[in-house]
Amino acid sequence: MIALGASFNPRLVREGGEAIGREARIRGFNVQLAGGCNLARDPRNGRNFEYFSEDPWLSAILVAEQVNGIQSQGVVSTLKHYTLNCNETNRHWLDAIIDPDAHRESDLLTFQIAIERSQPGSIMGGYNKINGEYAGGNHHLLNEVLKGAWGYKGYVMSDWGATPAWDFALKGLDQESGIQGDTLLWGKQPFRDELREAYGKGELPEERLSDMVRRILRSLLAVGADRWGPAPEVDMARHNEIALEGARQGIVLLENVGGALPLPTDEPLKVAVIGGYAQQGVISGTGSGAVAPVGGFVATIRIGGAGVMGRHRNLFLLPPPPLEELKKALPKAQLDFDPGYTPAEAALTAKRNDVVIVFGIRVEGEGFDMPDLSLPWGQDAVIDAAASANPNTIVVLETGNPVSMPWRDKVKAIVQAWYPGQAGARAIAEVLTGAVNPSGRLPITFPQSLDQHPRPELPGLGTPWGTAVTITYDEGAEIGYRWFAKKNLEPMYAFGHGLSYTTFDYEGLDVEGGDTITASFTVKNTGERKGADVPQLYLTEAAGDKRVRLLGFERVELEPGESRRVTLEADPRLLARFDGGIGKWSIDEGTHRVAVGKSATDFVLSGAAKLSARQFGA
Repeated sequence: MIALGASFNPRLVREGGEAIGREARIRGFNVQLAGGCNLARDPRNGRNFEYFSEDPWLSAILVAEQVNGIQSQGVVSTLKHYTLNCNETNRHWLDAIIDPDAHRESDLLTFQIAIERSQPGSIMGGYNKINGEYAGGNHHLLNEVLKGAWGYKGYVMSDWGATPAWDFALKGLDQESGIQGDTLLWGKQPFRDELREAYGKGELPEERLSDMVRRILRSLLAVGADRWGPAPEVDMARHNEIALEGARQGIVLLENVGGALPLPTDEPLKVAVIGGYAQQGVISGTGSGAVAPVGGFVATIRIGGAGVMGRHRNLFLLPPPPLEELKKALPKAQLDFDPGYTPAEAALTAKRNDVVIVFGIRVEGEGFDMPDLSLPWGQDAVIDAAASANPNTIVVLETGNPVSMPWRDKVKAIVQAWYPGQAGARAIAEVLTGAVNPSGRLPITFPQSLDQHPRPELPGLGTPWGTAVTITYDEGAEIGYRWFAKKNLEPMYAFGHGLSYTTFDYEGLDVEGGDTITASFTVKNTGERKGADVPQLYLTEAAGDKRVRLLGFERVELEPGESRRVTLEADPRLLARFDGGIGKWSIDEGTHRVAVGKSATDFVLSGAAKLSARQFGA
C-alpha cells in the first residue's frame, strides 16, 4: 500500500480497490480485510508497507477510495487496524501511550475521515493496547468514539488472536475473528464458549447480543452481499494493467545527479546489474500482507524469526525478473549480471561496465520491527564498493521503509521502488529508461538517522517474544514531517519529495479564509516532457502557532508548456485543535499562513487568510 500512497492518486487507488474486490467476489469472499490506514509513526515498523503514509489526510483520502472500490463489488471492506498499531515488536503485549487529544488529531482523525468518505462495513481492532486497554476491548475508543461520537453503524472485528476475554463484547467488539489465533495465544476461544456462558448468566445483555448480530448483517446488506448473482467475469489483463500503473506512479525518483537518468535506449552501453535477486524477480513484504501473483512466486527464501509470525517471515520473489525487463528496455545494451555476493566481486563487475544498476532489498513484514535502517546481508557494503569502482552507479531500492544510505553521496541516482508487485519489474525498467516519467512522491519522511526520530531507540527491541512493552508516543499529533518541522530538523528526503524528468512551476496563489481555507494557484509544466506533478498545500502557522499540516494535494498531468488552475479547500479539522474537555474541534481566530510546495520542506508560494473562531463537531 505504501507504493500506492506514493502515487498521491485517489482515482488509481479506487481502481485497485475495485480490482481486488472483484477478485475476492469471484472466489466467494464477502468480507475483505482491507484497507490499512495506520499512520507510519516509526520507520522501523515492519508493517508500514501495508499502510499508505504518515499523514492523516493523505492516508484517509486514499484508503477511503480503496474501501469504496472494494465495496462497489458487493464485498465488505474492513478498515484496520484501529488504532495505534504502529510497531510490531511484541505487539500482543504492547501498550501504546498517547495524549487522547493528540490521538484525535492524528491516527483517529485518519479513521474518522476515511469512515465518513467510504462507510466501511467493518473495522478491525489492533493487537496492541491503547493507554492500558486492548484495542479490541477499548470501551472509550469503540463505544464512546467510534460508535458514539462518530455514529459508526458497521461492526468491529478482532484481529487474529486479539481477543483474550469475552467481555470485549461489552466494550464494543462485535466479532471474534481467527479463533485459532486466540487458541494459540490465550488457550481459549472466548466468543465461542465463554460468551455463550455469559449470556446464559445474564452477564451479556440480550440487546447487546442483538446489536452485534444486527451490525454484521447490516454491513453485508449495505454492500449487497445478499443480492449476489453469478460470479462476475474478471479481466486479469486489465487488472495487471492496474497493477502496472500502480507501480509506475508509486516509484519515487529520490536523486538524479547530472541527469544520470533516464538511461539512453539507443546507445550500445555496457550495463552492470548487481544484487537484489534481480535475475529472478522483485520482492514482496511478508506476513499476511504478502499476496501471491497469478502463477505463484518464482521463489521463496525462508528467513524465520521468533514468535508466531516467525515461520511466515520469508523473502518472496515475484516474476518477471528486472534483469529481463531491462534487456527489453535497453535493446542495444550489453547487460552484465552480478549477484552482489561480495563487495569485491561487485566492484569487479562495476568497474568493467559503463553504467551500474544496483538493487538493494530488505524484507519487512508482520510481527517484526527493524533494529535500524540499514540494508541486510551486507548490501550497503556492496553498493559502496560498486559506486567506488564506477561513479555512474544507480541504486534501486525495494523496501517498505526508509533506509540509511551511507553510500548516498557516491551514487548518481536513487530510485525508491517499494514493493512494486506483479508488474513491478517492468515499471522499474520503464522509469530507468524514460518510457515512464517518474511521478511518485514520498508518503513518509526519510530521516538522516534515527537520532532525528522521537525514539532513537525502540522500546522493547531485542526482548524475548511475549515481553510486555510500553511505547509512549510523546510526539502526539506531530508525526513524520510535522515532527521535523516542529524540531527544525532537516530530513534526508522530505515527505512529498519526488523528482521528474521535466520541471514544474507554481504561480498566482490566491487564499481565502472564513470558516476554512481555500487556496487556488496555477501549475505549469516548464520542461520539455509530458509529466505529472503533485502540488501540495500546507498550513504553516495557525493564529501565531507554528503548526505544519498537509491541507490538500492534487495530481496534475501536463504536456510541455501546459498549465492548469488548481483549487484546494482544507478540511477544517486540519486547521483545528481537538479539545477533549468539551468534545469539540476548535479553530482560533486570527491569521493562518499557508504555503504551496513540492514537498513538506520545499515551499514555492506562500499566503495567508483570517479565520473566524469557532467550535464544531466531534
